Amino acid sequence: MNKAPNSVEDAESQIHQNLEDDVVQGILQTGTDLRQYSRQIEKELKEVENKSIQDYIKESQNIARLHGQISACDQILERMESMLLGFQNDLGSISSEILSLQRKSISMSQELSNRQAIRGQLSQFIDDMAVPESLIAGIMDCSVTDKDFVSHLQVLNHKISFVKEQSFKEYKSCWDVKDILEKLKIKAMTKIRTYLLEQVYKFRKPMANYQVPQNAMLKHKFFFEFILSNERNVAQEICTEYVDTMSKIYFSYFKSYSGRIMKLQYEECTTKEDLMGIEDTANRGLFHKSSLKHKGTVFTIGNRGDVLAQQLEAPIIVPHTQSKNRYYYEALFRSEQYALVDNACREYLFLSEFFMVRGQPALNLFNQIMGKTLQLLTKNLETFVADCYDTIALFLCFHLILRYQLMCHKRCVPALDKYWETLQGIILPRFEQIFRMNINSIRDCDPTKFNRELGPHYITRRYAEFSAALVGISENFPNELVNRLLAELQEEVELFILRMAGIFPQRKEQLIYLINNYDMILNIIMERTRDNSKEAESFRARLSTKSAEYVEEILSPHFGEIMQFVKECEHLNEKGQVEELKKYEKKSLALVQNFSNNWKKSLEELNREVLLSFPNLVTGSGLLQLALTQLVQYYHRFHKLLSPNMRTQLTNIHHIMVEMKKYKTNY
Repeated sequence: MNKAPNSVEDAESQIHQNLEDDVVQGILQTGTDLRQYSRQIEKELKEVENKSIQDYIKESQNIARLHGQISACDQILERMESMLLGFQNDLGSISSEILSLQRKSISMSQELSNRQAIRGQLSQFIDDMAVPESLIAGIMDCSVTDKDFVSHLQVLNHKISFVKEQSFKEYKSCWDVKDILEKLKIKAMTKIRTYLLEQVYKFRKPMANYQVPQNAMLKHKFFFEFILSNERNVAQEICTEYVDTMSKIYFSYFKSYSGRIMKLQYEECTTKEDLMGIEDTANRGLFHKSSLKHKGTVFTIGNRGDVLAQQLEAPIIVPHTQSKNRYYYEALFRSEQYALVDNACREYLFLSEFFMVRGQPALNLFNQIMGKTLQLLTKNLETFVADCYDTIALFLCFHLILRYQLMCHKRCVPALDKYWETLQGIILPRFEQIFRMNINSIRDCDPTKFNRELGPHYITRRYAEFSAALVGISENFPNELVNRLLAELQEEVELFILRMAGIFPQRKEQLIYLINNYDMILNIIMERTRDNSKEAESFRARLSTKSAEYVEEILSPHFGEIMQFVKECEHLNEKGQVEELKKYEKKSLALVQNFSNNWKKSLEELNREVLLSFPNLVTGSGLLQLALTQLVQYYHRFHKLLSPNMRTQLTNIHHIMVEMKKYKTNY
């Protein structure tokens, strides 16, 4: 329904809207009278109203019934409302009861969990505290070697520790079981003590294999742990008994073994007369007494180096089975020290595992057992070293020590480190002393006492064998002292070779002597050591220098004029003195004719001379080929200096080369 207009503008707006209505627009377009149309509408409305009243009258009974039904429904809904209100009140009370029950349930659940936790702890406490009959019977009746006894002992140890811990909290329940646990502990320790001492006493039986009782003790190592945690005095008693027993056993064994094995050493020993620079006894008179039949063995290693290789971990020498054999000292030393390494490593590992010691306590316990034995072996070495002049034996023993020390470290046994250091301190000073005695013997020797022989000198051979031996041994374990001594020895040997060469009047003989000695040294060193060792490089350079000089010397008697001609003319040619060069043309003709007449004969003489001068055929052949190569080079240079006319008279170089191939020998 439209609101009344508030102003003239609003009334105009309302009229404008009514005029726009579709019905009004249709009436206006048809030209109908609005008053008549209004009366017609009112009449129609009246008729509709009357019809509605008639319809209502016709349906009055139905309406009455509907009214009754509605009233009945109202009553039903009213009752339903009262019932629902009652339900609502009941539900409210139930909700409060549910909340109350929930609170009670949570409280009961917490109480249950608390009781269960307490029950578990209390149950465990009771189990740890209680001493069952089976435990008592197991400790009292079972043998210590039974598995059941060990399991019962572990349970007993746990209960003793638990009760001891709880007694500090002053729990009264501890007093209920303390006495019975104490009695069981005493009974168990008595049985264990008896068993362990029996195992220790088994070591004392003659010819006993002490590894068997040691393994038995390791199998039951918990016994000592039980005693150590409950009665240290008893544990100390067992440990002391074991230490005293094993100390005597090891000392007795190694004293006997060392005494018997040293009887297998060679009776001939190296003395101070067996030095490198001492002249061979064969040249010192018929009645001179020699300490060694073969002095070369003093400086030659031979198979002695096997003690550092395949024999390093070989079985030890058994004296009564090898009574007819004889050995060098280092072989006996290896057997003795390898026996020590084997026993000492096993003993240290046993002590660490059974007596549960680590670090310094383990070393102290080990030294109590092996101390006397190590002192005995140290004293034995000192006795040998004091009178030893065998540097190779000392050096091999020194390297055996280094390798066995490394072996102990691989086995995680540091107990012998001080022992190895002590042995090194005994060997190295004596080794250096004897080494310097050998150096001084070479420095002091008189070259005039030796025969004039162009071949390698036996002192040089001694040096080569000795130097190669030491260099080969120390390749994997270099030592600054050894390198310094070898350098001093090499210097003295080189001076000795030069002094010996000086006794020969001719330079060619001196060079032959030097080459023979350098070549022999180089061959031996390269055979026994690496090719790039310092000693090999030094002698290789000296040999090359002397070989070049020797080639010039042997070519000079046969082709010296050509060689001199080449050198002088090349010098003038470099200075551009053409006039001076022309003066040599006449001389060149004589040289060409002389060469053409004598070159074949000269080659034969060269070949014979070189091969007779050098006992090593390979060296002689090499020098001959070097000389021929040098001759070809001089020949080429001589050819270039000649005039074209003179060159035609010169022997063809290819002809010379073919002839030279006859002297090429393969060795």
